[in-house]
Amino acid sequence: MPERLAEMLLDLWTPLILLWITLPPCIFMAPMNHSQVLMSGSPLELNRLGEEQRILNRSKRGWVWNQMFVLEEFSGPEPILVGRLHTDLDPGSKKIKYILSGDGAGTIFQINDVTGDIHAIKRLDREEKAEYTLTAQAVDWETSKPLEPPSEFIIKVQDINDNAPEFLNGPYHATVPEMSILGTSVTNVTATDADDPVYGNSAKLVYSILEGQPYFSIEPETAIIKTALPNMDREAKEEYLVVIQAKDMGGHSGGLSGTTTLTVTLTDVNDNPPKFAQSLYHFSVPEDVVLGTAIGRVKANDQDIGENAQSSYDIIDGDGTALFEITSDAQAQDGIIRLRKPLDFETKKSYTLKVEAANVHIDPRFSSRGPFKDTATVKIVVEDADEPPVFSSPTYLLEVHENAALNSVIGQVTARDPDITSSPINHSQISRVPVAIKVLDVNDNAPEFASEYEAFLCENGKPGQVIQTVSAMDKDDPKNGHYFLYSLLPEMVNNPNFTIKKNEDNSLSILAKHNGFNRQKQEVYLLPIVISDSGNPPLSSTSTLTIRVCGCSNDGVVQSCNVEAYVLPIGLSMGALIAILACIILLLVIVVLFVTLRRHKNEPLIIKDDEDVRENIIRYDDEGGGEEDTEAFDIATLQNPDGINGFLPRKDIKPDLQFMPRLQKRVARRNITRCCLKRKTTESNGFNELRGQDEKSK
Repeated sequence: MPERLAEMLLDLWTPLILLWITLPPCIFMAPMNHSQVLMSGSPLELNRLGEEQRILNRSKRGWVWNQMFVLEEFSGPEPILVGRLHTDLDPGSKKIKYILSGDGAGTIFQINDVTGDIHAIKRLDREEKAEYTLTAQAVDWETSKPLEPPSEFIIKVQDINDNAPEFLNGPYHATVPEMSILGTSVTNVTATDADDPVYGNSAKLVYSILEGQPYFSIEPETAIIKTALPNMDREAKEEYLVVIQAKDMGGHSGGLSGTTTLTVTLTDVNDNPPKFAQSLYHFSVPEDVVLGTAIGRVKANDQDIGENAQSSYDIIDGDGTALFEITSDAQAQDGIIRLRKPLDFETKKSYTLKVEAANVHIDPRFSSRGPFKDTATVKIVVEDADEPPVFSSPTYLLEVHENAALNSVIGQVTARDPDITSSPINHSQISRVPVAIKVLDVNDNAPEFASEYEAFLCENGKPGQVIQTVSAMDKDDPKNGHYFLYSLLPEMVNNPNFTIKKNEDNSLSILAKHNGFNRQKQEVYLLPIVISDSGNPPLSSTSTLTIRVCGCSNDGVVQSCNVEAYVLPIGLSMGALIAILACIILLLVIVVLFVTLRRHKNEPLIIKDDEDVRENIIRYDDEGGGEEDTEAFDIATLQNPDGINGFLPRKDIKPDLQFMPRLQKRVARRNITRCCLKRKTTESNGFNELRGQDEKSK
């Protein structure tokens, strides 16, 4: 230990001594700035300063001293001499006093006011403070007048190698892909040294690896760490610990050093193919297993990890490629064999498959090593199971005619037991099959009108005019659709009034042969029509069309088909007459009730003469509608409505439909209203006259 300390001191003092000898003296002259003093001083002070300035300007002298340095971390029994202040004004008469002020004056640095020697009285640390700025001043010992302008100078703290390098961010971690080539950069580390990087080699660092060879190397100056061996295999060793040293003094002896650790992890690359754990797999499965059921699992191991270990599975050969499939399980990294189609033990009892496992992510750098895949053989044995019977067909379609006799045989279905034992059909295993029975049509229904038709013929119609269009229907269902034939009865072929015409849409039109039909002569015509189908044998039926003769407007709109309505001169129907009579009866009832109530209410117990005149005055308006009232309604119509103009209608045929012109309806309503009003007025007048006579008699 003492030898090492002596060696360190020798290395430290040697450059300092050489520097001390070779450096020439330095002269610093700093003129005093009196501007602030002149601005704030008194007149006496201004005169004194002016005199001092005159003296200073007259003398051409200045401070003389060498560059001052002080060694850090120096400790001894006596204060260390830093340097000496001297001015050429000092003749050695000891009349000059030296004064020191500034950073550390009196606390760190002390000056001999007679000789100007400056000593360091405390231990200094350059890393704490590298230099100090002080001010030197020479004054007269007796008068304390300045002999020189104050001058600043610097005392620098001389660095020594007292700080070892440090790795502030350690320990370190880094990764590098496995199988990397020689010299692949891993990372770089940096150490710091608190010593002066400018002076000497105290902060000049050199890096080296103490532990981690021969796998890694480091550049001495840049601290870049690289791989020192090519193709390091993660599967052989995944993690490495590297110890790194940083040494100052350029790596020479006597330098200080610091160390740190670096953990290097090899990351995985896909450099290994998958490999099946075994070359042959055996599985057994019952023949009645449900489709999609997992039969077994195969697994190919891969030494890689993560996505580099992912493999896909396929069936590449074998006699069961159509019956089985294999899927990949991403979690377990194995292949699952499943059933795609039903198995039959009686048909085939075993199958052989060749499965393949291949890496999903291929690294082209390692393709030269060969295919990253592996194959294995899978044998599947089918086991017998008690199966349900099997029908000879999956579905059956049977046909039967609709007129088939009871207990007729429609068809048959057959089933067999697929098991080897060919056991008879039992109740423990049940199979079902759909059987459809189609009923075939037989022509056993005759065609007929699609609905109950009733035609209307206008009296003013024209020859050839279509009276009605009818269509037919048939309950049977022929294969080629319905086709009907229409004809008249043989005795109606020469019908003078009507004829028929077949239309393209399988319908029939009835036409009038002439005009001049009169409902007074004949109101209703019956036309039988024969309808035949196209069946084998064909069937037919006769449907009768009722044709009524009606009164129509000029544009062909049917207005009335009733003979009674036709003979009424004023257009009043029986319904209108009944309404009029009901109105009259209702008015009579109201009048009687009104008179009765009024008499019971207004009759006095004693009648006075002077009241008779006033109460028996009756006012009424006998002005009516003139001729309109007298001609509005003929009472004879009510007494004998059938005897108008001496015409009596037919009683053997009563019309079902009655069509009245709109104008006649409005006239009937107006006449009814006027009749009722006139009747009410007449009855009211008669009532008042009778009451007056009764009052006079009283």
